[in-house]
This record gives sequence, C-alpha cells and structure tokens, in this order.
Amino acid sequence: MSTQIPRDRIQDFIGLETEPTDWLKIDQQRIDTFAECTLDRQFIHVDPEAAAKTPFGTTIAHGFLTLSLLSYFAEQLQISMEGLQMGVNYGLDKVRFINPVKVDSKVRVRANILDIQEKNPGQYQIKLEATMDIEGEEKPALVAEWLFMQFTG
Repeated sequence: MSTQIPRDRIQDFIGLETEPTDWLKIDQQRIDTFAECTLDRQFIHVDPEAAAKTPFGTTIAHGFLTLSLLSYFAEQLQISMEGLQMGVNYGLDKVRFINPVKVDSKVRVRANILDIQEKNPGQYQIKLEATMDIEGEEKPALVAEWLFMQFTG
C-alpha cells in the first residue's frame, strides 16, 4: 500500500507504521558478493566449515549487508510526500545490530514514521524507525533510525 503524505497533513502521519515488505532470502552467494565488494572476508561470513564451529553454527550476513538492504526495501515501503520528484538517502541517526542473520534466512522490513520536517520549500526530511525482521526469530536483525530527503514539485 502506497502512503502519499499531503503537505498540509504531515502531523497526521507521524507514528504511522507501514505494512511489512516481502521476505528476501539471504543466501551464501549474496554474503560472498558483499564480502568481495567490501573486502570484509572474516571467516564468520565466508567460511562455512569454520563458521560451523562458532556459537552461530553457520555463516552469518555482515551487519552492513543487512543495513545496506534498507535501500532495496525502501521502494516496497512506499512512503512519499505528495508531488514527489525524487528522494535521496540522508543517513542514519542510530543503528543497532540485534540478532545475526544466518545464511539462508529470510528478512523483511517494517517502518514507523518518527518525524517529517520541511527543511526548505519543497524539501522534506523524513525520519523512519526501520526494523528488519528475521523469519522465525523473535528478535529483529536490526533497528535503525533512518533519514531520507524527498523533493517535491
């Protein structure tokens, strides 16, 4: 469901929680590709045999891999100011990696709108609390206060 936020009703949308996104499987190929891109080849991520001997019992996704997937999930969250022309990632205020994502797990994101501010005419900063769930797990993979800027016509 798309959430179009009218400029004159911003306050009505603060506190809104989105529907969760679809699930995405985190397989070893995705983890290995991320390891190569970032040069973070720690064994817990890329060596299934060595990782099997850890308390996790298998390889796990990089925390930054899970965090970077927020960009992928953003399109499904579909939060936009009315008249949106473009949006950009503005950064993060806070991130906590709560639960490791084991290989072949599925993750999804849900978000809560924490704040919306018009920084300049037609330029809106939106702050979300984004929570990445892991299928079958009680604790989420991460919780982040995520900022993005949207520009309207």
